[in-house]
Amino acid sequence: MWLSDRRSFLALLLAGGLSACGFTPVYAPGGSGEGLQGSVTIAEPDTREGFELVKALEARLGRNLSARYDLNYTITTRTQGLGVTAAQEITRTQVMGEVGYEVVERDTDQVVHKGTVSNFTSYSSEGSTVSTAAVERDAYRRLMVSMADLITTRLMATYSGWGS
Repeated sequence: MWLSDRRSFLALLLAGGLSACGFTPVYAPGGSGEGLQGSVTIAEPDTREGFELVKALEARLGRNLSARYDLNYTITTRTQGLGVTAAQEITRTQVMGEVGYEVVERDTDQVVHKGTVSNFTSYSSEGSTVSTAAVERDAYRRLMVSMADLITTRLMATYSGWGS
């Protein structure tokens, strides 16, 4: 019985403490997630990495070609060999990426938010040429999905009606 009272007390304390500090869940009615949904047009991709980034961002933010804001981005990636055998053959490759982005209000051409996110992933370089190409392509896709997650998190954390 004491344990259930303790849980109730902690839940009540947590709810009261979060509401007192002004905490609002992102996806709650009136939260920043609701305000951003469908309000950002993402620049068209011109590379495979750009396509994966835009696809992931549109899955999170929605697609609206006549939205209030434009999101422009630049993608930079590089690779580095990690695992090396005694015969100097690379067995694992790390892909590092960085995406610089800016959100521009269409009506005023004013940059309302900008930032840079970075992350990395890796893949095994051992195997046939075909399998290595497939895992390399998947590593770049995973990297762009993680970048889209980081960008979305930052947009939702900073959005409070940017240009309102």
